[in-house]
Parts: sequence; structure tokens; C-alpha cells
Amino acid sequence: MTEAQEEREPAPPGPRPPLSRRGLWMLLIALVAALLLTLVWLAGRYEVSQVQSRLERDNAEAIGDIRAALTRNVQSLQALQAGTPSRDSWTQDAQKLLHERRELVRIEWRDNQLGVIAAVDTPYRAPAFARLGRQNAHADVVLACTNARRSSGPGYSVSAFVPQPDGLGIEVMEMCLPQVSGGHPAGFVVATYSLGEMLASLLGPQLVRSHEVSFTEADGTRLAVHGAVRRGSRVFSSQQLLDLPGNTLVLRMDSWRAAPDLFPNVLTALVTAMSIALLSVLLLLAKDMRRRLQVERDLADALAFRKAMEDSLVTGLRARDLSGRITYVNPAFCAMVGFSPDELLGHSAPAPYWPPELVGEYQKRQEVRLAGRHAPPREGFESVFMRKDGSRFPVLIIEAPLINAQGLQTGWMSAFLDISEQRRVEELSRASQERLQATARLATVGEMASLLSHELNQPLAAIASYATGSMNLLGADRGAPAAGDLHLALRRIAEQAERAGKVIKSVHDFVRRRDKARELVAPRDLMDAVMPLVTLQARKLRVQVETRIAPDLPPVLCDRTMVEQVLLNLARNAMQAMDEARIAQPSLLLQLRRAVPDDGSARTGWLEFSVADQGPGIPEEVREQLFTPFFTTKAEGMGLGLSLCRTVVEQHGGFLAFEPNRPRGTIFRFTLPTGNAASVAAPAAAALPTA
Repeated sequence: MTEAQEEREPAPPGPRPPLSRRGLWMLLIALVAALLLTLVWLAGRYEVSQVQSRLERDNAEAIGDIRAALTRNVQSLQALQAGTPSRDSWTQDAQKLLHERRELVRIEWRDNQLGVIAAVDTPYRAPAFARLGRQNAHADVVLACTNARRSSGPGYSVSAFVPQPDGLGIEVMEMCLPQVSGGHPAGFVVATYSLGEMLASLLGPQLVRSHEVSFTEADGTRLAVHGAVRRGSRVFSSQQLLDLPGNTLVLRMDSWRAAPDLFPNVLTALVTAMSIALLSVLLLLAKDMRRRLQVERDLADALAFRKAMEDSLVTGLRARDLSGRITYVNPAFCAMVGFSPDELLGHSAPAPYWPPELVGEYQKRQEVRLAGRHAPPREGFESVFMRKDGSRFPVLIIEAPLINAQGLQTGWMSAFLDISEQRRVEELSRASQERLQATARLATVGEMASLLSHELNQPLAAIASYATGSMNLLGADRGAPAAGDLHLALRRIAEQAERAGKVIKSVHDFVRRRDKARELVAPRDLMDAVMPLVTLQARKLRVQVETRIAPDLPPVLCDRTMVEQVLLNLARNAMQAMDEARIAQPSLLLQLRRAVPDDGSARTGWLEFSVADQGPGIPEEVREQLFTPFFTTKAEGMGLGLSLCRTVVEQHGGFLAFEPNRPRGTIFRFTLPTGNAASVAAPAAAALPTA
């Protein structure tokens, strides 16, 4: 081979330099190092997040414990007002509650004007308001009670710092709880909380042993602190809102810990990562194949499930595209209109199930719907469809846009309900309601007849007695009867006849629940109006009647006839009870005075009427049913007297009650409003002791 040929031939290729392989190894080492560093960092972050999550969970549990304790305290404070406690019993119960609940430093019983009725301080410290007095916190109490009255529940005030005689101070918060009696405000219970004692008493010892817990304001100002001192080199903090009616506090929890231990977590992470790397290479392909097969099976199951669900529906479904062509109907819709899917799919307006006389109206409605100018009502609209046999039936149509996976509207989906049965049920219900109203009117007629027969006995009996007396005067052998006696008897007959007419009118208005025509009547006139009938029956039964009327009583605002019937019924029942018990010297006391509540203060807006007898009293088994309509212990009684009396008194805003008479007998009391009462409808329950 010549020298020129050697120069023209290329040299044979030598070994490729290992720069690319070295680069791959360097890339692999860099990836492994990055993986290790990432694992170390993630392990540290994981431990930090675990510590923080545990702290957040402890803080949430602490909030729950405080809420539960506050709710328990509200229930205990409500129990203080159960029944009608006296001041001494209330004070004893409050002292016992303060001894059990260290977070409470003071409990007060206040009236509707926030005047203090009774107050008790905690036995564990000197009185909290001994230095500055209670008046400085009056604004907080007013604010809390205003919120409590508005929400009909406990109300809280913002916290306030109260200096103490020892030179220190405490942070307190007022809680006001309204009290209701008979549906009307009856005062307040005001409790003062110490925020520091709340943290010390309401949280578990394990929690405060490992954390520092504090109440703070929204800007971070600490109000009260309790718990462990600082330990460790790293602080973890958590804040949760304690939202109370009228006040919001922030519960902050701090925990000092050392730096997280990372070495055990790193080893575990490395082993796990290497195992996953080795197994993932072998399982990727199999996993991908299994995933594809699973997706196909899930898709088939979903299609079968949807088909079964659509076939089982009793609601008709129909889908239309944006041009109005029917693209889908379910079996329920086909059964509803009587057409097969082949007869409906692809069909546009007019639809075969539209009644011919309504095609024009339905066509306009469909054009408006497809144009999208008006959205269909969410509650649906009613329409009329025609079955294949020509019969009409009402339907309720609910329409919604049909949206595809890309969020675009492709048509309208409609749901149809056949409301033929609903219309039939509504018609039956309307007919039943008319029959019930007719039955109610018949019951009202029967009730009015019963009340009339009960209440007319008294004036008719009086008329008969006066008529018999007049005949006796005319038939006497001692000559001409005295003109004065006959005039009095005839005048009494006329009065009782007029009274019978008023009774009929009052009972008629009472049964029909009409508003009563009330008037101002002097209390003595009410008593004088019934005394002739009371005296007449008292002479017959040999009962001594005594009346006591307090002087200078204002007039009462009432339905005069019905109130007279109440007095007469109570007096007659008392005399009959003493006659049946064969009391040796029966006596009846009718008393009229101003209503006096339990605290002894006179109520200027109410008068109290009482009827006291010396009969055998009311047995325990009879008391519960005494005012029940048609319940009676008399052989010839109707059981309507006391029920009518209570209804009449309550319609005047008063209260009818009874209590034992000492040493023997029963006292019935009821109240009526005077002409200068603030409200006729105000309850008079506070003026009488309950039975």
C-alpha cells in the first residue's frame, strides 16, 4: 500500500470515551443525594407537623372542655331558679355551687331592672369587688343581660381587670342568664367568671403540665396564663377561638420542645424508599395493565348500574338537545305517555304527547326555553300531556340544563311526575275538610247548649223562688199582701230574667270566641249583684255568709256578666260542699282586696277575689282533674262550672287557683285587672300561691 493510499483511508474508530457513562453515574449519585436530603428534610417536617397537629388537637379538646363546663354551669344556674326559691334557700344553693365550681367568683340574683336581690361570693378568695365596688362593672352586666334577653339564652360580657386588695388583680368576665316565668321575664342570674381559674379548673392537669395555656385578645394581649414553664429550645403555638354569645376569646397554647430526632426516621425512610424503588420497577407494567382492566370493569358496572337505576325509576326522564330534538327517554316516561322509545327519539316539536288544542302554547314555551331567555323555575311547573290513547293527565315538569364534561350546555334534562293521584287526594282532602268543618260547627252548637243549660239554672231557679214567694204572699190568709214585698219580688224576677238573657248572650259570645265587650265596674257592684242569689241559697242551706271588701278599691275592667257567674259558681260550689259534708255551723267568706304577691308588695294593677268555705276540702286524687271539662264529683253535676270559671278568668288575663283553708275547707282565689293596669293580658300568677 502506498503512502498516498494510506493518507486517503480513514483511521479505524477507537474506544468511545466514557464521559457519557460517567455523566449518568454522576446524575444518579446526585439524584440519590437529593433523595436522601429530601428524606431527611421531610422526616423533620413530618415530626414538626406531628407535634403541631397534636398541639392543635389538644387546643381543640381544651376548647371543648371549656364549652362543656360553661354549659354545665348554665344548667346549674338555671337549677337555682327552679320552682319559687326564697332568698335564704337560693343563697344556700349558690354557696354550695360556688364551693364546687372554683371558676365562679360571684353569683347574683337580680330583678328585671338589674337590681341585686341576693349575692354570694366564692369562699376561696376575698370578695373580688371589695376594693372598687360592684358598680364599676355595672356596664358589663347591662351589656351581658341585654344580649341574653335578646337571644333568650346566656350572654357574656367582655373581660375586665379587677384590682385586688393585695396589690394584684384578676381578669373577670360576666355571664347573664335570663329567667322566664309563665312566658314573661322574671329576672336574671349574673355569674362572674375568673379567667385564670377557668384555665386552672376546667382544663385537665395533664394538659397544663406539658403546655402553657392562656386567654388572649385578638391583638395578642394576654388576659390570663396557666401551665408549665418554658422548657426546650423550640416553641410550638396554637390558637383557637372561644366564641361565646357577646364575647370572643382566643385560647392560646404554647409548648416548648427540643429539636426533633431525625435519625430513626431517616433510616426508616431510606429502607422504605429502597424497597419501593426495587419493587416499583417490576410492578409498574403489571399495575398499569391491572388499572386499565379495572377501569374497563368499573365503566361497565357504572353503565349497568345507571341502566338498572333508570329502569327502576317511577319519574319520567327526557333529554333534548339545543335544537329541541329528543335524545333520551327512560322507561318510566314511555309508560307514562304510552309511546315506545323508537317513536320518541329524534322527534322534535310538536311532540306526539302534546294535546292538539295546546300545541301553539307549548311551541312558544319551548322556543323561549331553548332560547335561554328565561330559566325554568326550580320548583317546576305544571302542564297537561296526552297519552297515546288520547286521555289527558296532569304532570309536574322540572327542567335543568344538561352540562357536558367540558362545562358546556348541550341541551335540557326534564323530569316528569304524574300528579293525577295527587290531584285526586287533594280533592278528597278538601271534601274531608268541609265535613270536619261541619262537624266542628255541630260540636260548637253542642258546647253552647251545654253551657247554656249549666249557666241558666241559677237565674231560672231564682225566678222560680221569687215567683213562689209572690204566690205565697197572694194566697196568704192574712189579708192583702204588702205592696212593698210584691214589688220587691217582681223586681227581683225581672232582674233575674234580664240576667238570664245576659247569660245567654255572654255564653254565646264565649263559645264563638268573640272579643268581649268589657267595661269598668266597681268591685262592690260585682259583689252586690250576686249577693241576692248567694243569700237565697245560703238561707236554704243554713249557711252564714260574710263579706269583706277593702276600702278605696279601683274599678276592674271585665265582662260583668261572666265575672258575676264566676263568683256565683264558686260560692254555690262552696255551700253545696259544706251541705254534703253536713258541717255543723257552715260559714262562707267572700273577700275582695288588692292582689298581694309572695314578697308582700301590693300590685296596684290587680284585684283579688276569694271564696273560702269550711267544707271537707278537695281530695288529692280530685285536684289534678278539678278543672277538666265534664269532670264532676256530684251526682247531678255537668262538670262545666270550674272549667268555665278558669276560662273566663284567663281570658281577662287573670289566674284562678285554690289552696287549703286552715284549719278546714278550701279557698278559691282569682284575679282581675283594674282600669289603670298596664296590660289587661298580663298574667296574674305572681299574685297568688299555686295549688
